[in-house]
Amino acid sequence: MSVKSIRHVSGQLRFALDRGPTGNERLCDLLAMRMYHRCCLQLFLPESGYKRCLYYCNRAKRQAVAQSPLSLRFFSSDGLISQSMVKQNSMKVVGQTYDCDEYTNVTPKILSKVGCNLHNRPHHPLWLIKERIKTHFYSAYTGRHGNPLFSVFDNLNPIVTVEQNFDSLLIPKDHPSRNKGDNYYLNQNTMLRAHTSAHQTELIRSGLDAFLAVGDVYRRDEIDACHYPVFHQMEGVRLFSNHELFARVTNGEELSLFEKTGRRSPQKQEAHTLEAVKLLEFNLKQTLTRLVRHLFGAELEIRWVECYFPFTHPSFEMEVLFQGRWLEVLGCGVMEQEIVQSAGAKDKVGWAFGLGLERLAMVLYDIPDIRIFWSEDERFLKQFHLPSIEHPVTFQVLSKFPPLLNDISFWLPTKGYTDNDFFDLVRSIGGDLVEKVDLVDKFTHPKTKRMSHCYRITYRHMERTLTQDEVRIVHQAIEQAAEQQLGVKGRY
Repeated sequence: MSVKSIRHVSGQLRFALDRGPTGNERLCDLLAMRMYHRCCLQLFLPESGYKRCLYYCNRAKRQAVAQSPLSLRFFSSDGLISQSMVKQNSMKVVGQTYDCDEYTNVTPKILSKVGCNLHNRPHHPLWLIKERIKTHFYSAYTGRHGNPLFSVFDNLNPIVTVEQNFDSLLIPKDHPSRNKGDNYYLNQNTMLRAHTSAHQTELIRSGLDAFLAVGDVYRRDEIDACHYPVFHQMEGVRLFSNHELFARVTNGEELSLFEKTGRRSPQKQEAHTLEAVKLLEFNLKQTLTRLVRHLFGAELEIRWVECYFPFTHPSFEMEVLFQGRWLEVLGCGVMEQEIVQSAGAKDKVGWAFGLGLERLAMVLYDIPDIRIFWSEDERFLKQFHLPSIEHPVTFQVLSKFPPLLNDISFWLPTKGYTDNDFFDLVRSIGGDLVEKVDLVDKFTHPKTKRMSHCYRITYRHMERTLTQDEVRIVHQAIEQAAEQQLGVKGRY
């Protein structure tokens, strides 16, 4: 939780405490709905208010015991609600209740982001990028009657099944991308989507041949200026029948999409003819080249890099030369025919691409830190209230406040620890005060063989200067939570 958010909540708490019994009920509601650390509240509440806050929270805890023992799962031993991973028997997300099990690793911090839909907020930079791409596809690709060829879906539920997220895309059961350390699971069968590709099969099965799917996706990842556990993707898919693909080819009626005795090679899948793949690849690259030049400018230099994805073959990444650097902006490829057939389009072939809206917005608008997209500061938001979505804009940095660096070192448990577990814990407690976390040292004890990690946490507020006293309180909370929740042993 950011310091600004803590100040806001503390103001609500002070207001509730001043209102007597009615306010106390409001206080209990606040404590039950949000997650606070004792140290953070103590920082901003007066001592008398802080003690009353603990009293009413403990009273709420006792009432919860009387009403439902299971409801205590959110309360920590000091009477305040823990920021750790959700550990109750069930949880309610977007109006739906989900059972928890040993796979459950989603945190309250992450759940608070579900439904924010930054890409649908008018004048937000992610909305601007989405609208520019949508407008381009609407105008550049139309049917015979002038109607847009591509349908757009930007409000799909981010909670998907494991089958949707992995199995439908032919991702092997033992593939590392399925790891709990890289994803947010509600339970062993349900998760927050890790990519918008999770909706490919259902949209094709509904009869669509061309669509864009936009939404928030969730991945446990490192902490730096370019990574955030919630970001936004756009998925594009287009399918072709035999006639549609070969219509403009001389004697195209003699060509076919499929061959029965084909062999898989670096150039194609076993089911496809080489002619079909080459035309698909040409159409895909032409479509995406037009898109990025529409966004970045007609003189943009582009290159294609061959790569691997489980759900496309052949597969490519597009890189653009921007301000002297080659930047990867999207991945794409010819869809695996097994995916297309399983979705009910057995007589068609297709291509797919996926791009990150934050990556494009950071480059186009010169936004230096991915955390800024979550800012509610009007000085940031007003910069993107533009006369039109195509109007050029360069982000003006509000101010570059100085960072504060604090190290944390601990012995790892014998098993079960991952870096992403620690990163998640740091985000849950430090929120957007944390700019970056670096693993700066590893040490293995020569006799016991125990391993130690030392991380350097960079704290920087985006709207004001932090003090070391403020940071020390958050840092100590991280130290305590790491020992309690991850089983590490501090070396501080």
